[in-house]
Amino acid sequence: MTNDVVTKVDAGSALKWLRAKIRPRSGRTLVGIDGVDGAGKTTFADELADLLRESGLTVIRISMDHYLNPQSKRYAQGRSSAKGYFEDSYDYARFSDEVLEPLGHGGSGRYRTAAYDLDSESEVNSPWKIAPDDAVVIIDGMFMHRDELCSSRKNKVWDLSVWLEVPFSESFHRLAEREDKITPDPEDPANARYYQGQLIYLRSCDPAHRADLVVENVAPHSPVID
Repeated sequence: MTNDVVTKVDAGSALKWLRAKIRPRSGRTLVGIDGVDGAGKTTFADELADLLRESGLTVIRISMDHYLNPQSKRYAQGRSSAKGYFEDSYDYARFSDEVLEPLGHGGSGRYRTAAYDLDSESEVNSPWKIAPDDAVVIIDGMFMHRDELCSSRKNKVWDLSVWLEVPFSESFHRLAEREDKITPDPEDPANARYYQGQLIYLRSCDPAHRADLVVENVAPHSPVID
């Protein structure tokens, strides 16, 4: 990891900062919302989307969770493999073909929003859609600052990216409340695949130093008021 200090802001300040950065932009804008599992990525991304829509912008919301690999690929290195969790969870090739390339600068604008349904563990083909030239595309997911998507703060597919900072003690507590297979203790052997897999990501990619903004997202924030 690098040694430079990362400045952190609260979620309310982050939403205001992002709105100020995004509103004057022209063309499509790709925004990546990253964080450990249970960091609040979906909620934060939805709040940002609502805030931008209130400003009159067109927003497209996509989740990386709709681009998972099938089980045969996700567990190819073993059902308890932390390395497999980091390397094999997502179908980055299809995500690039259906989302990043068409919605990026100079892209065709013809995109999809989903390729896999986790509940049914089955492939899906969501309808093709056409994005306007000035849409803001907000994508939430894990591992969004890995090398394929972001090799540094200045060299990444995202026009703007966010890292939600939440300690594992809090994130696993949140996960345990919504998923029976997860326990609140991150170091419980039952959590090893997920905990150790995310540690691999933190150590190898240092997402806080690749993001444009680091957000402390443990406590609730006040509503954003103009």
